[in-house]
Amino acid sequence: MGWELHLHIAAAIAWIGGGFFMFLLGVSLRKKEDQDAVYPRIGPIYGYFETGALIVLLITGYTMINNNGLLTILFSNVTNEVIEALRIKLQIVAVIFLLTVIHMTISMMTLHKVKTPMQKLFSKGSSMGIFLLNLVVLHYAMVLRDIL
Repeated sequence: MGWELHLHIAAAIAWIGGGFFMFLLGVSLRKKEDQDAVYPRIGPIYGYFETGALIVLLITGYTMINNNGLLTILFSNVTNEVIEALRIKLQIVAVIFLLTVIHMTISMMTLHKVKTPMQKLFSKGSSMGIFLLNLVVLHYAMVLRDIL
């Protein structure tokens, strides 16, 4: 095990743990006034923290794939249990990345403003999508660990 795996796991803990925290915060803050008091303060800090964790995840993930000679295999016709699980995981990561960009863009544009109904829909929808897809990525990470 190299440094990449250790950093990848630490960043995954930060990324997924932060998502759980924000999910629980959203569920526990039922009143609009409470949400308006908390999210503008904690949201930007959380966003920068999570962006850093995501960057570390992407760099270490790429490094591990490349160091293990899997980069060219991923884009070939080779098929086996490991490659298929990794392909699925990476496809889900791509969707999470896209949802994160959408969510961060809306959040930064509306930090001290009232969101339109469409912005609320996309912001909350992307946030929930990220949360749920993180659980699927975690599942595929465990699948890959079991295989290897």
